[in-house]
Amino acid sequence: MATVLLDINHDIATLTLNRSEVRHAFNEVMVKELLMALQTVSANTTVRILVLKSTGSVFCAGADLAYMQKMAHFTEIENKTDAMQLATLMNTLYTLNKPTLALVQGHAYGGGVGLIACCDIVIAHHKAQFCLSEVKLGLSPSVISPYVIRAIGLRQAQRYFLTAQTFDAQTAQHLGLVHECVADEKGLQKEADTTIQQLLKNGPEALAQTKQLLQHNAPLNTELINYTVDHIAKLRTSSEGQSGIKAFLTHTTPPWETS
Repeated sequence: MATVLLDINHDIATLTLNRSEVRHAFNEVMVKELLMALQTVSANTTVRILVLKSTGSVFCAGADLAYMQKMAHFTEIENKTDAMQLATLMNTLYTLNKPTLALVQGHAYGGGVGLIACCDIVIAHHKAQFCLSEVKLGLSPSVISPYVIRAIGLRQAQRYFLTAQTFDAQTAQHLGLVHECVADEKGLQKEADTTIQQLLKNGPEALAQTKQLLQHNAPLNTELINYTVDHIAKLRTSSEGQSGIKAFLTHTTPPWETS
């Protein structure tokens, strides 16, 4: 079964995360299929807007547990290759030549927050929660960090990257990660429809060029992307990273945590 679903209805493309059995968590297959779907949308001259969403009660739980367990046994070079695929996904979403709208109906963790930060406009259910939990595993939000920092600013990123503190949708809106909070799922779709209609009033080429203008003022270069890939690959294969992932998978206390 496909891990993502892509539906193109005239000028609107809807990309739906489709791994509800694991709360839409990433694995290497899902990353590849997301990237392929984005490339399809990018090349389709009819599509004017991309909507990113998921089903069920959770938007995205970050990395899949089985996937994390497998990556813990990979070499640093293998981890760099894997991390580069995720980095390519995030950058492709961030630089997509069409406006992107994320509908966040439930909780988002780790890489799920990264996907949200890469989107131009974000609408969230008021009960959604967010967490950048990587340091709890002895890792860091390396690959997603350029996009999250651009969304919430360095000062707020210092707090949430380092504490791995969960925050609610209202706080996410205050930080700039989320643009609108709504009270229910009907409201989520209603707000999305309003936003889509507003976007459709604007010139497609003007929107694409405006996105380039925005990115020019907050450049993401190859050097930065490569740094984040190297960074997470080293952490995944470090003794602390290995211990943290093992503790998380076995529901035990990591060695650095004191009572």
